[in-house]
Amino acid sequence: MDPSVSSPLLPSRNSAARIYLLIGAAALAWLAAYSLIQPLADWLTFSALALPRNSPLGQSIAFFLYDIPKIILLLGGMIFLISFLRTFFSAERTRALLGGKREGVGNVLAAMLGIVTPFCSCSAVPLFIGFVESGIPLGVTFSFLIAAPTINEVAVVMLFGLFGWKVAGLYIASGLVIAILAGMVIGRLKMERYVEDFVWQLQRQGGVEGEKLDLQIRIRRSWESVKEIVGKVWLYVVIGIAVGAGIHGYVPVSALSSIMGKQAWWSVPAAVLLGIPLYSNAAGVIPIVSALMEKGASLGTALAFMMSVVGLSLPELIILRRILKPPLIAVFVGVIAAAIILTGYLFNLII
Repeated sequence: MDPSVSSPLLPSRNSAARIYLLIGAAALAWLAAYSLIQPLADWLTFSALALPRNSPLGQSIAFFLYDIPKIILLLGGMIFLISFLRTFFSAERTRALLGGKREGVGNVLAAMLGIVTPFCSCSAVPLFIGFVESGIPLGVTFSFLIAAPTINEVAVVMLFGLFGWKVAGLYIASGLVIAILAGMVIGRLKMERYVEDFVWQLQRQGGVEGEKLDLQIRIRRSWESVKEIVGKVWLYVVIGIAVGAGIHGYVPVSALSSIMGKQAWWSVPAAVLLGIPLYSNAAGVIPIVSALMEKGASLGTALAFMMSVVGLSLPELIILRRILKPPLIAVFVGVIAAAIILTGYLFNLII
């Protein structure tokens, strides 16, 4: 074969170089946009709109203007990356890699992957879609979804600095156990029928075993996945973040500490129920945890509150509603809430 003639599946060196340059330029543009979100949101809120920096309305608007582009960028970027990687792996290979040959192995691997994946609950959703789309068992996928926001490396560092290595270690261990056991429970309930139909349709539209794709086709398919999935969930993202922004600006720490500051048996479940409607990442809620403890809340109660905020946030549930049906969301909330409550009581007993 004449080397000067390009195969339809093997682009020429020049065209491949152009594609790589475009990918690099797009990645740099993504990073630049992501780095500008915070200062732009602050400028729009406190300079252009002239809202007081410490006012509830100002905090809510700044939170909303920051989180909307942040989550959309994370959604688009992660969906593109996962979709691109999926073109190299069939559903059968992915299931074999992460599903495990024995029950629980896949849950452990997924939970450990969640630990090293620095995403909040809302931005972990596109990874959840990608896992389900790839044919990974539902219970294994939930182990990742739970571990990714709950066990946060920034939170580990902050907990270590505030409370020492024992508390940080217990936080990691409890989050890991919750993610593994909850995923196994959800997997055994066989609730695949409660995943929205369009997710399974995405799975059936995936790559075919043995199919050979060139770089242009891989990129085109990845971009199509971004448009399709973001187009289906963006409104839920906006609604969820709007709810979280309102709570972020208008719910004071004093209202939380009045419930969790008492050493009563009901303080842990009350803290979990109180944390579910709120929205923050682990790093953002740890200062609240510290303030609550200064006001008399026990460590187990405060950490249970933190885990419910980052692992069961209302905005996350609103976004999940686009891909999961209510019975599966109810089971997810029930299993995780029960596990967090038990963890809170355990911390209060040990420390």
